[in-house]
Amino acid sequence: MTRGAPIPNTVTLHVPFRLVKRGGRKEMQLPDGTAQPQQADSTLLKALARAFRWKRMLETGEFTTIAELAEREGIVPSYMSRVLRLTLLAPDIVEAILEGKQDSTMTLARVLEPFPVDWKQQPAFGKSICQNPSAINALAPD
Repeated sequence: MTRGAPIPNTVTLHVPFRLVKRGGRKEMQLPDGTAQPQQADSTLLKALARAFRWKRMLETGEFTTIAELAEREGIVPSYMSRVLRLTLLAPDIVEAILEGKQDSTMTLARVLEPFPVDWKQQPAFGKSICQNPSAINALAPD
């Protein structure tokens, strides 16, 4: 079959998109202004789940130190400490990540960067990572 002449009764559909690497995998990115399908980032979800699991393990006394837990998990304590900080994110920001409403530029590496611990100061951080910033306004200072 050649592409020289179109086959009668055939519809050709042109879909503009580009492939971008995100978190070590390829993802389809649609042009600006088109509705992007909401999809939770599995890497971020896994990190959040680990953070809350590790926090519970430390709080219950199953492990007494981060170093002890990190050794059992086979990771370095400094990485575990950075991931554990995710438990300090404001609930609205965590919810936005869980629902896949974070901006496409939000990666695990970006979330692991330092952020304010005070929930009242986090809306500015959350607005920079969420597609729907109004979902983060509940914690904004009066």
